[in-house]
Amino acid sequence: MIRTRGLSYAYAAGSEALRFPDVDLRQGGTLLLRGRSGTGKSTWLALLAGLRSPAGGDLFVASTQLGTQRGAEIDAWRARSVGFLPQKLHLSSALTVADNLALVYFAAGLPRDDAAINRALAQVGVAELAARRPHQLSGGQAQRVALARAVLLTPQILLADEPTASLDDEAAADALALLQASATACDASLVIATHDQRVVQALAATPGLQQLDLNSMRAD
Repeated sequence: MIRTRGLSYAYAAGSEALRFPDVDLRQGGTLLLRGRSGTGKSTWLALLAGLRSPAGGDLFVASTQLGTQRGAEIDAWRARSVGFLPQKLHLSSALTVADNLALVYFAAGLPRDDAAINRALAQVGVAELAARRPHQLSGGQAQRVALARAVLLTPQILLADEPTASLDDEAAADALALLQASATACDASLVIATHDQRVVQALAATPGLQQLDLNSMRAD
């Protein structure tokens, strides 16, 4: 569940606030966040993930009102409740694939569960990559690993920032189908931020699809 009311964000103290339209997204629903580069899509996702704090308004994500938590508290909430597939995947080159996923347990304050890690990797079709390091992965494999990390703790919300960027048509279709299947398996609300018209067309027939267009908002 995602609900926003009068949500705004300021990039610097005293600067003009970026004001976002209100949103109501039911649990398990799908929201397409549209806009050109620089229209605030990544900022809006960062607010939902608790990575940035709003300047004003109300923000409820996964039954939690955000804006007051700090440090380890918000990190643990994010790890347990929000799956985030960023455009830059942020896989640690010093760790194996399995160890990269295990960081989620550390952030959530939970004991490591290798069986669950293996299941998550298998769910996205890369179980055989557990012992590899990120530099040994193709771009598509790395994206699947990052998705396995995002859904490891069965989040209530799954956020994806430009998940089809730089992918050809076939790979983009596969990535989108995998995102939708992963969200369905978790009964997670799915938010996809994109300026890719292929995604817009592919999701057009999704039952109950909501769209939020940020093209009219000022640039980041």
